[in-house]
Amino acid sequence: MARRATPEDVDRICRELPEVEFGTSWGDVPTYKVPTGPKGKGFVLFRKPHKTAIDPETGELYDDLLVIRVADAAEKAALVEDEASPFFTVPHFNGYNAVLVQQSRLGEMQVDELTEVITDAWCAVAPKSLVKKHFSDG
Repeated sequence: MARRATPEDVDRICRELPEVEFGTSWGDVPTYKVPTGPKGKGFVLFRKPHKTAIDPETGELYDDLLVIRVADAAEKAALVEDEASPFFTVPHFNGYNAVLVQQSRLGEMQVDELTEVITDAWCAVAPKSLVKKHFSDG
């Protein structure tokens, strides 16, 4: 039986993917990276509140945002334009292949949906040889 996603699922999903480490990027931003080591690239980042991401309903800075990488602009558009999806973007991310989601809205999707988005994020930044090794359709 499917269940709704939670913020705790993010950690579990990321850590179940091959060669992932939890570290920092952009100075001190908590980030899941692949591959492990100094060449790791972030695929899920915990974004700090910033003036470039303001909730249009409250006027407050978002304080629970995840940045999740996507493969390309088409994938970003598909997630953002889906009215049933909690994913969105802000002008600061124009031209950057990533979507935003509030952790408080993860429950608007099923765990399997979140798993697919995070796995795709991993695939978007992981070395192609690593993707091919772990996913036969890579």
